[in-house]
Amino acid sequence: MKLLSLVTLILLLSISLHAQDMKNFKLYSPTEDAEKALAQKVNEAKAAGKHVFVQIGGNWCIWCARFHDFITKDASIDSLIKANYIVYHLNYSQENENDKLLARFGYPQRFGFPVFIILDAKGNRLHTQNSAYLEEGKGYSKRRVTEFFENWSPKALDPASYKKK
Repeated sequence: MKLLSLVTLILLLSISLHAQDMKNFKLYSPTEDAEKALAQKVNEAKAAGKHVFVQIGGNWCIWCARFHDFITKDASIDSLIKANYIVYHLNYSQENENDKLLARFGYPQRFGFPVFIILDAKGNRLHTQNSAYLEEGKGYSKRRVTEFFENWSPKALDPASYKKK
């Protein structure tokens, strides 16, 4: 009986901690002018010779929180992103679905959340990624996520990378 009570207590505590973590998760800004903010990120990418990685989701999205934690806590993935991308978190929530912007990018919300878009330094959409293909268990696959970021980096799309020497 004591063991059952202990297991129940641990389970309830972990559920409570998870809910508390999501209350503190504030990566997305529902009130932000997303078109203006994204245009600024595109300008930053152009100046830096990078692409823009757009993570679409909301502060309500557990998989958005998991992905953010995964890519920022893994040093090799974090370095890969910082070397090749300017990151923008595009809000999708009841307060603001950013319909106009998402229509411009071909309605990526059809894949669920988070969903990722890669833009070139001119703001052109290069790729839309369904994040479910990067998942593994209750998290993400390091191999798949790394391949995704490597395959859509500026170097991977540079024709000079494929010239024979």
